Amino acid sequence: MTSRRTDSPYRDRAQAGEELARALAGYGGRSDLSILALPRGGVPVAFEIARALHAPLDVYLVRKLGAPGEEELAIGAVASGGVRVLNADIVRQLGVPEEWIASVSRREISELDRRQRLYRQGRGPLEVAGRIAILVDDGLATGATMKAAIASLRQLQPAEIVVAVPVAARSTAREIAALADRFVCPLQPEGFRAVGEWYVEFPQTSDEEVTDFIDRSSRR
Repeated sequence: MTSRRTDSPYRDRAQAGEELARALAGYGGRSDLSILALPRGGVPVAFEIARALHAPLDVYLVRKLGAPGEEELAIGAVASGGVRVLNADIVRQLGVPEEWIASVSRREISELDRRQRLYRQGRGPLEVAGRIAILVDDGLATGATMKAAIASLRQLQPAEIVVAVPVAARSTAREIAALADRFVCPLQPEGFRAVGEWYVEFPQTSDEEVTDFIDRSSRR
């Protein structure tokens, strides 16, 4: 699905990545830098950042936990390392039972494992211990997946966690900024409804595109 807006600030994910790369230019050329993209939509954004900063690119796998009957509404997320983050307010408001949370968690962990095998093609993950890790997505609505990614990544003891996204809901931006060591987000609109509204072109990113971006970056 593409965005219906034609006056959006970003043409597409690639252009958003180029703009973020300019904001992150101070990290360019460092030997202790790792760019970690949240699949799928974060990968085209992160590819442009990695290319501009001459840094290695990898995926950082996080899966959203959808609410019963409303899969797009995140009640939390799971990430590598067995980390699960729940949005307690939404869980309480909707009365989501623990049985549902456990079931959807198992399903999403299985999908996380599948994607890890598919995207990495036998390659190991990038080393992040003692390094600067830049976590990238194409935007933040509730921020559940990014919160899980930060919590999981902390366990690997990077020197610094930088979160870089093109657009985020203002309340979510405040929450993520408090969790990360640095937060870079050019657009934090008050009237935020969906990430896709801030792009002219916002198609789904396929698994094939993700593997292609990672392969191209590793060859470079």
